[in-house]
Amino acid sequence: MLLTSVVISAITCLLAPLLTKVAGRNAGWFLALPLFAAAAAVISAAAGGLDTPVTESVPWIPSLGVEFSLRLDGLGLMFALLVLILGGLILAYSSRYLGKQGKHGSFYLLMTTFAASMLVLVLTDDLIVMFVAWEFTTLCSFFLIGRSGPDAREPAVRTLLVTVAGGLLLLAAVAMMAVGTGTTRISEVLTDPIWSTDAAFTTTVAVLLAGAAFTKSAQFPFQAWLPDSMVAITPVSAYLHAAAMVKAGIYLLLRFSPALAGETVWTVLLVTSGLITALLGAAGALRRFDLKELLAYSTISQLGLLVVMIGVGTQATLAAAAVHTVAHALFKSALFMLIGVIDHEAGTRDIRKLQHMRLRMPVTLTALILGSASMAGLPPLLGFVSKEGMFAAFLEVPGPAWFPVLLIAGTATTSVLTLAYSARIVLGAFTGKTFGAGQTQTEPEKDVHEAPVSFWIVPALGAAAGLVLGVLPFLLDGLISPSATAAVGSPVDTHLELWHGFNAALAISAVVIAAGTALVLARRPVEAFMVPRGIPFSGLTAVDWTRKAIIRTGAVVGSWSGSTSPRRHLGIPAVCLAIIALAGVFTVGELPSVVGNPSRPEDWLLLILVAAGVGSAVYSRTRYTAIVVTGIIGFAMTVWYFLLGAADVALTQLLVEILTVCVLVLVLRRLPNRFPRESTKARIGAGTVAVLAGVATTVGVLALTGRREMSEAANYFMTQGEDATGGANLVNTILVDFRALDTLGEVTVLGVAGIAIAALLSSRAPAAIRSARLDRETPIYSAVENSVFLRVTTKVLGPLIIVLSLYLLLRGHQEPGGGFISALVGGAGFALLYLAAPSDAAARIRWPYLSLIGAGFIVGAGTGFLGYLEGSFLTPLHVEILDIKLTSPLLFDVGVYLGVLGVMLAAFNLLGRHDRHSDPTHPSHDAEDDEHDAYLTEDDEGAAR
Repeated sequence: MLLTSVVISAITCLLAPLLTKVAGRNAGWFLALPLFAAAAAVISAAAGGLDTPVTESVPWIPSLGVEFSLRLDGLGLMFALLVLILGGLILAYSSRYLGKQGKHGSFYLLMTTFAASMLVLVLTDDLIVMFVAWEFTTLCSFFLIGRSGPDAREPAVRTLLVTVAGGLLLLAAVAMMAVGTGTTRISEVLTDPIWSTDAAFTTTVAVLLAGAAFTKSAQFPFQAWLPDSMVAITPVSAYLHAAAMVKAGIYLLLRFSPALAGETVWTVLLVTSGLITALLGAAGALRRFDLKELLAYSTISQLGLLVVMIGVGTQATLAAAAVHTVAHALFKSALFMLIGVIDHEAGTRDIRKLQHMRLRMPVTLTALILGSASMAGLPPLLGFVSKEGMFAAFLEVPGPAWFPVLLIAGTATTSVLTLAYSARIVLGAFTGKTFGAGQTQTEPEKDVHEAPVSFWIVPALGAAAGLVLGVLPFLLDGLISPSATAAVGSPVDTHLELWHGFNAALAISAVVIAAGTALVLARRPVEAFMVPRGIPFSGLTAVDWTRKAIIRTGAVVGSWSGSTSPRRHLGIPAVCLAIIALAGVFTVGELPSVVGNPSRPEDWLLLILVAAGVGSAVYSRTRYTAIVVTGIIGFAMTVWYFLLGAADVALTQLLVEILTVCVLVLVLRRLPNRFPRESTKARIGAGTVAVLAGVATTVGVLALTGRREMSEAANYFMTQGEDATGGANLVNTILVDFRALDTLGEVTVLGVAGIAIAALLSSRAPAAIRSARLDRETPIYSAVENSVFLRVTTKVLGPLIIVLSLYLLLRGHQEPGGGFISALVGGAGFALLYLAAPSDAAARIRWPYLSLIGAGFIVGAGTGFLGYLEGSFLTPLHVEILDIKLTSPLLFDVGVYLGVLGVMLAAFNLLGRHDRHSDPTHPSHDAEDDEHDAYLTEDDEGAAR
């Protein structure tokens, strides 16, 4: 049933855009139903009891031992029900909060995706899956905030930066736990003896997990992003920033509490940060006039209390944390939605404006009072039960006598401020005149009437649930006991009651209520004292400063090598290479003897040819000369690869060399023919760096090449590669079978490069093509006459090259060839068409190169998903049809072929275009272009295309 619940939530994501198109904003009602169904599936899975956790799994990445494993214990059950039930209610609420007009498909898609991600996060039993789900919640939050309007961009970016930083901390913790324990199963990680035997491991992981949770749950010093995110619409705030996303950090702390509770660094971090956060949030709430912003600060404060309880780590405090998690999710989500109702009807959330209105909203007022009273910890609400449980647990904390005193003092002070700002919400919304910061009334009072039932029913249910569960708290025993058991790591039996008799916890609650009531009665002087006294700096300022500092640092570091000057671009890597070589000389011990035969005479001949090419390139004065002699070096290397038996590598080198020259010629047409004159000092510096790099490379090759026998991986490929893949071409099978994911990444990078070329040349016109200005009597003047031989040849060779390209594609698994080489051959055919064309306009091959790039990626990734038929992404599939062996890597190679071909066409089409033809008035347009065009015939154009 666990997998069923996840599948239902995933299907809901797919249905969201379709339902929105049909039902508009009312899609929220329909999308709520699957989430309730998923919740029912989770409850059904837990129906037999959770003494033994329910587990289900399917393979995901078998080679790494990673499974999509789900495990339902009390902690997972509690958070899953909060995610699904509150998620469904908030989607239903959204159907009335959102406007009748407008496109809401992206909103519902992101909200349902977030719900699915949170569900996976709290149910998974695998570290890798947990991290992926964690990051999905971050991305959904970013997009939901960012779509809220033009003013939401910066808050969305700041939220993303903080939460992504926490994600990196979690990634480091996940890596350490997986390596340290040898498993990615969370249940096995938590019971591994390494927690008690390796203090350094435990301390490091504790710090990393606490940092990750602090960023997600807005704890000091990362708390500033939560009020900043309130630019998002109310349903987003009610779900992500009150009941779900911020609870992800709380869930993380509770999940790893069995292994870390009692660790000094864990306790110090959580208690210190939690107390500071609770007090800062409560004080900040008393300074706010925007009711939604006030709720944001109250959320920070309440989360701080939860972190303190988890940090103490006793059975009683963890049970109290579970109760308060439920209470907070109920009253805070209800309050956010109720403020949304007021904002929707009154047109404002500002207390100073609401004081000039008469809110005739009895149901909303009643629900707001219930939610605020629960947050304030007043009886008989669930918030009172959870707060009293917290005080009772702190009174029993073992350790130094000052520790429980500190805990009681900090949390009681926070609770006093909580009651004050809870009253501020009710009084500010409905009787704003009683506040001292009000403004003189400048307009007639406005009557605001109750919203429709369909609008307030959902938050009213949440507020009423707090009352019912406060009066009958034992209804939660079946949920809290398993949750506390999972958080503690040993059986916990809780019995919740509203009345425990006269005891110390009740006395503390009474003092808190009395002090809080006094603050409410003295709200005028309290507000006059609090509002003007802000902190001189804010967390948002720190985030912005950090972001700008990182960007500035990146710009400085990038400027060292990111330059149009080849000397600067290559100088730093060359110097670093020389330093590494120098370090190696002094640190590497004696090397083993060289394995293999000494150099052959033909190797020395090719070396001399390469050296001659290098010397010619150094002394060349024109760019075209440099390109030609560089080509000589490339062709010499091609021959060398052939002599060494690397046919695939040689073919690739040959084709890349040809195509590189063609593309470079298209670029050089826009650059001066001769290199600029350089000073002697500059040439000496460049020569020194080049010599150092060359010496370092030579020493490295002599020291490291041929010093060992074949590795175990190489032996496996040579002896078992063909049996495992059905392919005899070792190079191709490595690329499309064993390392297909790496190849998919390379094709993706190549495609991005092609898209970048298109974007760059579309947004910024390239320099004009230089005209040779030849004498018309010169035999080589007419491009049409000079291209006759190539045009005739192309008509014969063009189809042959295409056939050869497809042949190399099909045979790549058995003989030299494959997707990359065949695409290069095809690209060479298109290059021939460009060479044969009499003008730039005729040379353009109007193929959809961007579509080819996209199709290449889709085919490659799609082939990967086919691998799930055999267990995991990109697993090769083999079938035999009519004695013909077919394999999915061939389809993957087709994706490589399309992607590479698309990039080549992008380069030729965009770099080869002649902009002067489109604008006869351009100063560089001359009669030469018109004459070239005049020579074109229909046959010429057809052949060129």
